[in-house]
Parts: sequence; structure tokens; C-alpha cells
Amino acid sequence: MMFALPEGWRHVKVTDRHTALDYAQVLKELSDTHFPGSAKIVLVQDNLNTHKPASLYEAFPPPKPAGSSNGSSGTSHQNTAVGWTWQNQNSVFSPPMPRPPHPDQQMLKEEVEAWEADRNRKHAKADWQFTTADARVKLKRLYPAL
Repeated sequence: MMFALPEGWRHVKVTDRHTALDYAQVLKELSDTHFPGSAKIVLVQDNLNTHKPASLYEAFPPPKPAGSSNGSSGTSHQNTAVGWTWQNQNSVFSPPMPRPPHPDQQMLKEEVEAWEADRNRKHAKADWQFTTADARVKLKRLYPAL
């Protein structure tokens, strides 16, 4: 799922698997189709094993040397805390996205597209429920002792 917070925009990509190549293709779609010409795209992503720069090198040729024009947008990556994935971001899926079981992938795609269109039409924002105070408790081991 791609979600642009300020715009209240999201796009869900239904795929057969969640491979490194699938991930790389979704990022290419994000930059080339949904946000072409953006100087920078900041990715906040869960810690799925395919969400790493190596996935891009597996899928695409390496970028041209610095100073040459390759036409691609810059990206910045920020992973969520270990154990906290997009599945925990409840407000992104309110009302909930369709859930399996579905008779086939096409039906799932149609239901997801209808949900996505409704949420995008409303420019629905996220109501994040993971506060700074929650983070200090849950992620205490990541914060330096004061």
C-alpha cells in the first residue's frame, strides 16, 4: 500500500506474492506514475525482508554515475520500528479494506479499487494512534538513557 499523508491519497497494489521484484516495481510505479517529477520521495515502510535497496538493484540496472542525468527521483528511506508494520496503522484502513477469503484475485482487486477510490475521493487522512509517549514506552530500548 502506498499512502501520501498530506494529500490523503493511497493506492493498493494487489500482487500474487511479495517478492523483492514486486517491491521494486511498486516503487517504480510510485515514482514514475503517481509522483513523476518529484524531487524527492520519502518512504516510511515496514520491515518486510524485501523492503531494502538491494531489491532495486535486483530489479533494475544500477543508476548512472553522479552528475549524469538518469531522470529518476531521489528517495529517502525510513523504516518503522521492528514489530510495527503497516498492519498496525489501523486508521489508514478505516473503514477496513476488504479481507480474504475472496474467490479470485480479480474480485479482490475490484473490491480494493472501490475502497481506494472512496477513500481518495474523501481525501481521508490518517489518525495515527501511535503517539510519541507510546513510542517512548514501546521503543525504550532504542532511546538513549538521559
